[in-house]
Amino acid sequence: METFLFTSESVNEGHPDKLCDQISDAVLDACLAQDPDSKVACETCTKTNMVMVFGEITTKGDIDYEKIVRDTCRTIGFVSDDVGLDADHCKVLVNIEQQSPDIAQGVHGHLTKRPEDIGAGDQGHMFGYATDETPELMPLSHVLATKLGARLTEVRKKTTRAHGCGLMHDETVTNDEIAADLKEHVIKPVIPEKYLDEKTIFHLNPSGRFVIGGPHGDAGLTGRKIIIDTYGGWGAHGGGAFSGKDPTKVDRSGAYIVRQAAKSIVANGLARRCIVQVSYAIGVPEPLSVFVDTYGTGKIPDKEILNIVKENFDFRPGMIAISLDLKRGGNGRFLKTAAYGHFGRDDPDFTWEVVKPLKWEKA
Repeated sequence: METFLFTSESVNEGHPDKLCDQISDAVLDACLAQDPDSKVACETCTKTNMVMVFGEITTKGDIDYEKIVRDTCRTIGFVSDDVGLDADHCKVLVNIEQQSPDIAQGVHGHLTKRPEDIGAGDQGHMFGYATDETPELMPLSHVLATKLGARLTEVRKKTTRAHGCGLMHDETVTNDEIAADLKEHVIKPVIPEKYLDEKTIFHLNPSGRFVIGGPHGDAGLTGRKIIIDTYGGWGAHGGGAFSGKDPTKVDRSGAYIVRQAAKSIVANGLARRCIVQVSYAIGVPEPLSVFVDTYGTGKIPDKEILNIVKENFDFRPGMIAISLDLKRGGNGRFLKTAAYGHFGRDDPDFTWEVVKPLKWEKA
């Protein structure tokens, strides 16, 4: 068989951009927990000793934004200036305004519209992707990259020795120690033996030094790791990010429903590989278009698979929120999505990962 190299990447929960994603989704969780009809568009940015939360939020909830920021930073491990941010002493700035009335009247009519009549919160297009190359129906390269990152965090939090395993490291730890620990405690437990041999090349902290990290070493911003959030470069990605957005924002909810559609197509044996696209105009409930491509792996023509998708999935934003239970926040539900991917995870809160049975005539 022909072989080729394809790279997917992952970053850990402590990456400044991922820190911002998690804060934005922690705010979303808090808003939805108190008011399921909250309209949330929350952005976060961070730099040395500073976190700023800003955006447009309309909610009946009483939200302590500063506490959410500090709690999220502390949980990740930002507890001192030595790691780039001190959760208890950093500067926290909050600049939150109400949702624009122009958007509100077009999307949900100040909550007077029926769920099926709620319009899309923005224009845009979203993609869902699935492949049968892994049990998660996700690309193998992305699954392995994500699991490596998650394992690295697990080791860091469970053992003191692991402080020399992270990409950011103590100044006293040598590169040889880092490489040995990464191979033994992170790579071997994650990567199947069949993918490792004497020809495998390891690049472990190839810069030679990474002592200054976190927001001190690199600014962070919500929504800058969208490929890590989705399919690792396989398939496609729409125009928007996910974190900090309530389900009327189709950048998020639309991407969730087309992942469920693509995954259901593959899981039901209609194709081995599939991409589904949906697009919206702001304020309009019905999608402008729905597209299916099985890359030539379909058991029946793509046109017929598209008809099956349209019969089994309701792509209107209000109905997506109902079918996937996206107005339920709290307990870190959306916070969990903000690190290690929104797709391919076995968690009951990830309702978009549930496969729908699709009826079709098999040849």
